[in-house]
Amino acid sequence: MSIERNTKLGNINVSKEAIASLAGGIVTECYGVVGMASQKLFQDGIAELLKKENYAKGVVVRQGEQNLVLDLFIVVSFGVRISEVVSEVQKKVKYSLEKSLDVEFEAINVFVQGVRVMD
Repeated sequence: MSIERNTKLGNINVSKEAIASLAGGIVTECYGVVGMASQKLFQDGIAELLKKENYAKGVVVRQGEQNLVLDLFIVVSFGVRISEVVSEVQKKVKYSLEKSLDVEFEAINVFVQGVRVMD
């Protein structure tokens, strides 16, 4: 499933992977976010931080009942209010993606996979 637009100049298709990479880049710019995390935790409950080229692995794009749904997996910084960081991530991702892709999102779900102390 991808976003498809037909214009007088031709067709535009935006893949799920492109949406996921864009969302991952937006998330890492938010205050209090250390980085994107993998969807699966290691055996001892530690989340793997993803590098820039793998941000899409920390985002799941799926079709909801009417619109797209995003699941974001993040690691937050120690000492910040997690609820505020999550709320800010949801707002920023929703605004940026809806503005750039001209598509409505049903939900932006944020899963905090861990807390890290920054040096």
